[in-house]
Amino acid sequence: MDIDKLFKVPKLPASSKRKMPDNPTPEMLKKMRLETPSGGDSEDSQMVVDTPESISAARRQSRRATVEDGDYEEEVDTSFAPGGDADYFVEEDEEGRFYGGGLTAEQKQILSIFESAEGEGTTEDPEGISITSIRRTLLKFERAVNKNQDQRSKYPDDPSKFIDSEADLDSALKSLLSLAQSPVLAYPELVRSGSVSLLIGLLSHENADIVIDVVDVIHELTDEDVGNELEDEEEQEEAQAALRTLIEALLENSILELLVDNLSRLNEAEESDRQGVFHILGIFENVLGFNPDLSSILVSKTKMMNWLLDRVQSKTHDENCGYSAELLSILLQNNAENRRDFGKKDGVEVALKVLSQFRRRDPVDADETEFMENLFDALCSALAEPEVKSLFLASEGVDLMVLMMKEKLQSKSRAIKTLDYAMSGIAGTDMCANFVEILGLKTLFAAFMGKGSKKSKTNGPAAASEDTSHILGIVSSLFSNIPSESPDRIRLLTKFVENNYEKADKLLEVRENAHNRLKIVDAEIEVEKKETIAGGGEIEPEDEDLFYLRRLDSGLFTLQTVDYILAWVVMEDDGIRAHVTQMLERKNQSLKHIITTLEIYRDNLDVDTQSNGADHAPEGGALSQKEILQHLIDFLHGCS
Repeated sequence: MDIDKLFKVPKLPASSKRKMPDNPTPEMLKKMRLETPSGGDSEDSQMVVDTPESISAARRQSRRATVEDGDYEEEVDTSFAPGGDADYFVEEDEEGRFYGGGLTAEQKQILSIFESAEGEGTTEDPEGISITSIRRTLLKFERAVNKNQDQRSKYPDDPSKFIDSEADLDSALKSLLSLAQSPVLAYPELVRSGSVSLLIGLLSHENADIVIDVVDVIHELTDEDVGNELEDEEEQEEAQAALRTLIEALLENSILELLVDNLSRLNEAEESDRQGVFHILGIFENVLGFNPDLSSILVSKTKMMNWLLDRVQSKTHDENCGYSAELLSILLQNNAENRRDFGKKDGVEVALKVLSQFRRRDPVDADETEFMENLFDALCSALAEPEVKSLFLASEGVDLMVLMMKEKLQSKSRAIKTLDYAMSGIAGTDMCANFVEILGLKTLFAAFMGKGSKKSKTNGPAAASEDTSHILGIVSSLFSNIPSESPDRIRLLTKFVENNYEKADKLLEVRENAHNRLKIVDAEIEVEKKETIAGGGEIEPEDEDLFYLRRLDSGLFTLQTVDYILAWVVMEDDGIRAHVTQMLERKNQSLKHIITTLEIYRDNLDVDTQSNGADHAPEGGALSQKEILQHLIDFLHGCS
């Protein structure tokens, strides 16, 4: 058996990765000094690395080992030591097994020199950051800033004079990243020392690389996960309080305005600048996560909205384009002022233009899918404002959404959701009329009945259920907003009569599924109530509201919408009324069950408004949603 073949190491494949530099030669290390033990000769106090010839001689000498056992002495030839390891036969464990380091005498000498050099600069434990080390870091940063400013003011036209101070400033900035490891200690000190002002001031630095360094530091310090790794809950609260102190100090120094100004300064064709833009957007997200109310300041006092609308129109999709769409969605989510500003700055036109590319194709990957969804979400949020609904209608948004519904791609579900938001409330009346005029009813009910739908991996049961919920919302808005006895109203009712009332049957099927889901949750709630009372507690009004919202999410909302539509069709067509009554009796139910649902809907309408953001306010003498419900309930009472 050939032992050498068994333990032969295969050659490593060639790699294109950047490699470490070659080991320094002995000549390069002659200038490095090492301290020797006290009492040594003065000539030996400076170590001179041997020449290759002397090292070879020393290596040959090291290969001679003496083994003593009793009365005999044997010389062992160690020439076979792997790799010429100087200590292969010196290093051993307690059981006598030999383990060499794989290094020659020359390599061990070089390694020893570097370890000694590194040890001289190690003064702090990275895991134990103290207030002293924090102050030292901040002082170093302050000195670096002042020195760089001084050098730049003295030699503004000679970069060679201030390039060293710029490098020192870069290093000092990077050292601030470690402060995020100890926010409770570091952040108050960062604010107290005035370093926050210095840091923000560097956002106006002439060197864009310094600005990017500052952005990286602020992004790291304001990360929402700062302190979350702490196990103690009290320590986490202290970390969050420290983060609040830092963010407030940053805001006092106009950080939002300065960051937005730098967005147009950075050139995203460069990788470092592109990362800088990404981190600026990350800072905005961190700050808004800390205080959502700051979104008004970000939009009103800066040109952030303009920049975001320009950025999402990029012809090529990248991570910053996707991040811009996400931030746009965040800014519009719960802020009416920002929504109106979005409309004034042609945001609706921009969003529809960008989304139109997904009419005939699906997103190419998950990132582009998220980009598309964020733009649809931004549009849906903006459509809560009547002004934006008018702009959406004028920009032919209804037409585009109907076309997307016909294509049956990933954008179909989002288009249905957008129409639901656009057509809701009194302000959606003109939208409803336009929807019927462009033959949207045919496309809508085809989707409701599931006709011609191509089931794909991206459209599973969850997506289909969400589509059904939004389709019901559209139909509900059509019944609420289309005038009685109008041609559009007749066309809508005709859809429920055709094909032997198949749409009414579909409504009853959806109703039964929602009712079954609701029964399960109602049983759970009853058990929780009994346990609370048995434990000596009481059911507070706030608890009842939470229970109601929970029931809405578990089928009650769908049940209310279906019964609202059924009440309309039953009231307006005798044939449908007879058919629905007959079908309900087969399930041991009647119109009284629909009345009960509508009464719950009416009595909790304020809670519904808060949870769904629906527009129930009457305009121009029109009936409110509560009044409409009462009329439907009164009619059904007369029929039952």
